[in-house]
Amino acid sequence: MDFTLPLAIASSDLPYWWAGLIAAVAVLLVLDLVVVRGRDGQMTFRQASIASIFWVGVALTFGVVLFLFGDSGDAGAYFAGYLVEKSLSLDNVFVFLLVFTAFGIQAKEQYRLLTFGIILALVMRGVFIVVGAAALNAVSWVAFIFAAFLIWTGWRMFRHRHDHEGEDQLVEKLRSRLPIAPADAGQHRLLVRVDGKRMLTIGGAAFVAIAIVDLIFAVDSVPAILAITPDPYIVFAANAFALLGLRPLFFLVAELVDRLYYLKTALAFLLIFIGAKMAAAEFVGKIGPEYSLPAIVLILGTGVVASLVRDRRQNRPRAAA
Repeated sequence: MDFTLPLAIASSDLPYWWAGLIAAVAVLLVLDLVVVRGRDGQMTFRQASIASIFWVGVALTFGVVLFLFGDSGDAGAYFAGYLVEKSLSLDNVFVFLLVFTAFGIQAKEQYRLLTFGIILALVMRGVFIVVGAAALNAVSWVAFIFAAFLIWTGWRMFRHRHDHEGEDQLVEKLRSRLPIAPADAGQHRLLVRVDGKRMLTIGGAAFVAIAIVDLIFAVDSVPAILAITPDPYIVFAANAFALLGLRPLFFLVAELVDRLYYLKTALAFLLIFIGAKMAAAEFVGKIGPEYSLPAIVLILGTGVVASLVRDRRQNRPRAAA
């Protein structure tokens, strides 16, 4: 696999495109942090909705740039990858919510840990992208391992599509095994010294739990997008812009999880589809985004529409009452 950017630019300009992407992500992350911090780390549902629309708009704008300076295949691969990563991030954010609830993190402190979690997720996924893309380039049969893993993950998600038993067990296991100080001496610190021994504060323990969750979700999500496109630039861009919208999504996720009842089912079928596509590509050749993007939209759209229909039917008797 060639590690060049699939845009209509000279290869000598590639470092500048990477630098521009990383600089843009850094500026947007700081902007997000300043805005949310100015609100004491909290958002109303309306503010979170507006912020989410803004971040989706930023991501779509980047896709338009790819379309204008590259070709439709570049933009299509990016949009497909972004849609997959954004959808999977819903599950990611839900586990963050479980972590904060289990560790009793105050709302005004959550934004700081979310920021650390987003930065850590960007770094982790950057490493996974480089390693995964290099593995696919060096050994073709690695694609079958990725495909099998995605299909297995999809099946596991389908089995637990209407519960969060696995996530609950993970958070409780982490909480019981981490060395947490009996009294949180430092509200804004991650580590404290108790009787000469370094221990985690409640916030520090929550951050460690988020780091482990980030690692687990990186293992799930990176193979999914590498199955759509092996180009590191597009893969990282899709991940970065999906992660940048995590903070406002966090404030929406409680209601979204309740209303989007069939979303997890759709995500399960999506992972199985992507895994099957990745395996099939080794036999029939690359399956382009002109096929994968409509299929991804159809799968996710079906889950969302079915969920909204169910929600409307359930709420209809209440409205009548």
